[in-house]
Amino acid sequence: EPGMRATIGGAFYPTGYSMVMFPDAEDAQRVGRGLIEQGTSGDDVYLLPAQTVLSQITPTVETADDPLPSAGTEGATVRAYTKLAREGHTALLVKTEDSEAAEQLMVLVRTVPYSIAQRYRTLVIEDL
Repeated sequence: EPGMRATIGGAFYPTGYSMVMFPDAEDAQRVGRGLIEQGTSGDDVYLLPAQTVLSQITPTVETADDPLPSAGTEGATVRAYTKLAREGHTALLVKTEDSEAAEQLMVLVRTVPYSIAQRYRTLVIEDL
């Protein structure tokens, strides 16, 4: 969605969401289902197969450093997602507007192996 891109450079930057990638797609699905069972709206949980990451998120960094290098880390973060997606990792994109929602997500995420977990806040990408 256009609202999930940085104002400057246009890289993927879904403010108010967290992106978590998993080596095993079944683990990603299990965590997503667990969130919904705990009361998170299904409209706030997106399962992103590797191909979706590569076709929809990866291209957002093509012009992220044009005309000047980005002052933030959004380009590098997308490149990390791209590397993992090329290795077959699956992502969950989850609405986490506050610390409580992010912690609820991570309680479930920590029950399985995961590759990367990032929370997007205004002007900050936070490692989870």
